[in-house]
Amino acid sequence: MRKKIVAGNWKMNNNLEAGIKLAQEVLEKATGNEEAQIVLGTPFIHLNKLAESIVGKKGIEVAAQNCSDKASGAYTGETSAEMVKSTGVNYVILGHSERREYFNETNQELAAKLDLALTNNLVPIFCCGEPLEIREKEEHYAYVKQQLTESLFHLSANDFAKTVIAYEPIWAIGTGKTATSAQAQEMHAELRNHLADHFGQELADTCPILYGGSCKPSNAQEIFAGADVDGGLIGGASLNADDFLAIVNSF
Repeated sequence: MRKKIVAGNWKMNNNLEAGIKLAQEVLEKATGNEEAQIVLGTPFIHLNKLAESIVGKKGIEVAAQNCSDKASGAYTGETSAEMVKSTGVNYVILGHSERREYFNETNQELAAKLDLALTNNLVPIFCCGEPLEIREKEEHYAYVKQQLTESLFHLSANDFAKTVIAYEPIWAIGTGKTATSAQAQEMHAELRNHLADHFGQELADTCPILYGGSCKPSNAQEIFAGADVDGGLIGGASLNADDFLAIVNSF
C-alpha cells in the first residue's frame, strides 16, 4: 500500500514567530493517528527551530522549499542540500511551478538538485505540471511526462524509490480554478504508467503521487478518492491549521 502524504507549502509566508506558532498549532491539533503523513514545507528560516520542536512528534515531518543544484562554493544566497539536511529536516520540495516560472529552473537543473538531495538523505517532493496553454492544446500528458523523463529517469531504482512526486496543474494554482477529481486521477494514472514503463510496475506502484492545485477542505475528499491520488501538496490552505488538518483527514 502506498504511503499517503499531505504536505503544506507555506511559500514566502510567516515570519519566524508566526511560523513557529502555526507549526505548534498543527502539532497540538493533530491526533497522531492521521491517515496521511504530515509534512510542513516552510521557508528556510523555520527549518532548524521546527526540526528541534516538531520533527518526529505525532509523525510530523518538515521540508525545505528548495535547495541549490550546487554542492557548495561561491553561490551567494543559495542553500545547499547538505545545509538543509544539517538543520535536522528530512524532506525538500523541488521544481515547484513558481520556481520554474519565476527563476527559470530547467528539468536538467532539477535533475542535479534531485541528485544532491538524495545524496544527502533528503526525501525529494518533485513537482511537475502544465500551464493553461499546454492543457488547451491537449499536450499536457506529453509535457508533464517529459518533465519526469528529463529530471528523474537517470535515477537508480533505489533512488527513485525514495522520491515523491507532486502533480500541479499550474492553471489551477492561486486562480480559484481546480482540476476535477477525474482530471486529477487521469493525469496521476498517466504519470504512474509512464514511471512503470521506465522503472517497472512494482516501483511505480509504490511511488506516492500528490495533487497540488487549489486543494481545500471542501474538495479534498473527492480528489483523494482517485485510485492514483496519494495526497496533496497544499498551498493557501496550509496557512490555517484547521483547514490543513481537515485536508489531512480527508482520506
